[in-house]
Parts: sequence; structure tokens; C-alpha cells
Amino acid sequence: MTNPAAELRDRALAFRSLHVPGRPLILPNAWDAASARLVEDAGAAAVATTSAGVAWVLGAADGEGLDRGRALRAVTQIAGAVRVPVTADIESGYAQDPAGVGDTVRAVLAAGAVGVNIEDAPHGTGGGPLRPAGEQAERIAAARAAADGAGVPLFVNARVDTFLCGAGGVDDTVERAAAYLAAGADGIFVPGTVDPGTVKELAGRIDAPLNVMAGPGAPPAAELAALGVARVSVGSGIAQAAHALVRRAARELLDDGTYDAQAGGLAYGTLNALMAEAR
Repeated sequence: MTNPAAELRDRALAFRSLHVPGRPLILPNAWDAASARLVEDAGAAAVATTSAGVAWVLGAADGEGLDRGRALRAVTQIAGAVRVPVTADIESGYAQDPAGVGDTVRAVLAAGAVGVNIEDAPHGTGGGPLRPAGEQAERIAAARAAADGAGVPLFVNARVDTFLCGAGGVDDTVERAAAYLAAGADGIFVPGTVDPGTVKELAGRIDAPLNVMAGPGAPPAAELAALGVARVSVGSGIAQAAHALVRRAARELLDDGTYDAQAGGLAYGTLNALMAEAR
């Protein structure tokens, strides 16, 4: 007889163990059950969601254009489709205050995910590009307390948007990272830079697994590993590439009446079989 709570704790522990500086966890981000199954089938040790990809496929804009309920239903579908651990991009927490962030984390656990990304760039508040570090630390502490209260060692990946928002450099990033780690974060995610010198300095000065966001033009994962990175993700990059194919194929069909952009697609039987095997 299975024990869902024990299984969730085991997946959370397994996910934590994958964050090794110099031997990074590679995460091709997914946005629905089918993309998650494809990522798992390709050999990924875990699946990370992309908030942008999830929002787009559900007909909303990124930046908390989705409410918590719709966003977490997508996480439930993704976690239910794969056997590997799932970590959820919950943007800035889908909540106005720390208590609400705690509620979101409890919903994440109920959805079957064992990790979260929480960013310090607020959405729709009319404030600055980043929340004050102390205020963000309170939100991270609420996430930590909610997970601890549920008895699940949730991996809290605190996103620092200094580089992404042009709101600071290495020193500012390290200062924020320290505050978030003291509040209970387990890892630090710094999107917006893949400059080798910057990444190496961040990895050396942040006392936690460092996650960077890569894409076309970034150093290969092996080079990022050598710089001390513990996690490499691609955000909405794969979703953007998939949607670009939709537009190319649609325009070709409508403008030229031809079908070349569809060449190389997955066989119907292959994709159908993958989904039939979803847990």
C-alpha cells in the first residue's frame, strides 16, 4: 500500500540531491503534461515548469496573468504525468503577503511538486523593479514554514532578478542571496547573466547551489559546470521555440499552401504512446 506523504518526501529528498556544484542538474523547462513527458523521456532527472509557458498555453500573459488556482492545476497535471521530481515556477508567489505565499506552497505540495522558484520582482504592485530584500525574505520564510509544517523538504529556489531587471550587480545579488538563504531558501537562481566571469564569482560567493538560465549564445552546460553552477534551466526558451514552429507552419500553409515546416515532427504513435504511459 502506497504512502503519498512518504513518496512526496522521498521525491523531495531525491530532488535536493541533484543540486551539485560542478555537476549541475539540467532542466529543459516544460509547460504541460505532453512537454513534461517528452522532457522525462529525453532523460531529464527532474522536470521544471516555466510560468510563461504555462500561462501562454492557458491563454494568459506571463507575470501572474494566471491566478493561483489555474497555475497550480497545471502543476498538478504535469506532476501527475511524470515519475521524476517536479519543481514549480510560482513567479512571486501568487499572493500579496507572506501568509498567501505559504498558502501557495501548501497548494504546490498538494499538486505533487517538490520544489519552487520564488522571484523577487513583484507583479502589478506599482513599486520598484524588485521587492525590498527584507520583504522578500519574509515571503521566503513563509514558504519554508509552510513546507516544514507539511513535513516535506521542499527545495526553495530563490530567484534574484538584479541582472534580469538591471537593478544591481554582483554585490547586490550576493547581498540579497544571503538574506534569502538566512530566511530558509535552499538555492539561488540568478537569471539574466551567463558571463563566465560573473557566473564564477557568483558561484564562489553564494553559499548555496547556483542556478543560471541559459539559452542560445550561452556557454554550453559543461562550461557552466566548470564555473561551479549547480543547476541550469532554460526558462521559456523551449516553449518559445515550439510556438515559433507553430507560427512558421501556419504561415507557410496559409501563404504558400505547403507543408515543409511540419517535416521532422514526432510520429503520432510515438507521442500517443508516451502519453498512454503517463503515470
